[in-house]
Amino acid sequence: MKNYDLIVIGTGSGMNYVNSIIDSNPEMKIAVIDKDEPGGICLTRGCIPSKLLLYPAELIRELETAPLFGIKLEIKDIEFRTIMERMRRRIGEDIEMIRQGLTGNPYLDYYPEPAEFISPYTLKVGSETLHSKMIFLCTGSRPAVPPVKGLEETGYLTSDTMLELDECPKSIAVLGGSYIGAEYGHFFSAMGAEVTVIGRNPHFLPLEEPEISELARIKMSEYMRILTNHEAIEVRKESNGQKTVLAKDRDSGKETEITADEILVATGRAPNTDILHPERAGIKTDPQGWILVNEYLETSQPDIWAFGDANGKHLLKHVGNYESRVVFLNAIRKEKVKADYHAVPHAVFSYPEIAGAGMSEKEAIEEYGEKRVVIGFKLFEDTAKGSAMEARDYFVKVILDGLEERILGAHIIGPHASILIHEIIPLMYTPSRSAKPIMQMMDIHPSLSEVVKRAFYSRLTPEQYHHVMKQLGFED
Repeated sequence: MKNYDLIVIGTGSGMNYVNSIIDSNPEMKIAVIDKDEPGGICLTRGCIPSKLLLYPAELIRELETAPLFGIKLEIKDIEFRTIMERMRRRIGEDIEMIRQGLTGNPYLDYYPEPAEFISPYTLKVGSETLHSKMIFLCTGSRPAVPPVKGLEETGYLTSDTMLELDECPKSIAVLGGSYIGAEYGHFFSAMGAEVTVIGRNPHFLPLEEPEISELARIKMSEYMRILTNHEAIEVRKESNGQKTVLAKDRDSGKETEITADEILVATGRAPNTDILHPERAGIKTDPQGWILVNEYLETSQPDIWAFGDANGKHLLKHVGNYESRVVFLNAIRKEKVKADYHAVPHAVFSYPEIAGAGMSEKEAIEEYGEKRVVIGFKLFEDTAKGSAMEARDYFVKVILDGLEERILGAHIIGPHASILIHEIIPLMYTPSRSAKPIMQMMDIHPSLSEVVKRAFYSRLTPEQYHHVMKQLGFED
């Protein structure tokens, strides 16, 4: 058995503070374990490769708007293989750099193998048995695959395996209408594929505000077919090699067949705890297998910490990075820092782009009451820059505590939403969370950021706001 002062499982966010730990205590014995290519999910098969693919897709969509401005363009060819090879080359270079850094680091031992608990604080890694009184679990997640009849026999792609493609399918059926389905539906359709997205939820992008979900469905239906409230119940392979998905409307029971060259499963993420076996170490998990942690991110076993996708709270890289600092402060510095999720930002890099932070309107009303909640709203097209860009129908929505002028949440759909939301996020991390600084500041004119500021000046009751949404056609 090998004894260590710290074992880190996962080379994504789990590695964020390892160098700081080594710098402060170079005598500390550290083991780093990862069964996958080093760098974590974000680098190897998540955020980074997907954005390397989505940017060319965004360029294509932008070029398609050129006629609105009197510009005639023709896209002669899209070299799918070149786009995919560029992505794989870029992430490959980073993976290799991280691998060399791990293998060549004299202050740690690197184990590129699966790990499983055999008892509390003790792990089996290949032929080795490792023990430590302090363990960081940053074990990530993997694509969840639903138990659809015939799916395994027919074959399918996931967000992992589609990165290996060299040719774009002529048609693709995407199972799942949330973030991954929306982003890759956008990508494949921009590459020239005929895309059908099949979502079981009544709303496309169901975690967004309902009116943003509806506008996204309307806009994205211009370049791909979107079926909501449909359950994939069976998949079969046709004699010509194509694949057929049988989907049933969850209300009417009506069945629809979608035939495509490929199927992409984008139905969420699943934990890796079936590999890790935390139960052998007395580490509790929830019914889905995500590792349970307290407000300090410590598991049910003292000095074993779980963060990033491992705890299942927010499957976002920036949350994993934030949580890695909380764990560093609590485990290494021996502070008592609670994880704070009141303003977790997110973005959907679809076309149009979507971003949000903080509470939904529903959550705000449940906590503060409808009379206290006010909605700020502004259309992109009602600003000079938005009008110049022909950014029609897109908007900013801010949710405020009208009594204390506190920002509770913000939601944006439209060009550069993931950038514009950062005008609001810093204020949500101040003690007062006051809207006054953004209302009193000077915006560059004319800039797209003006739509954010002006949203704060348009104060509506929830009832008034939803009347506007109905007039715009984003609600029934």
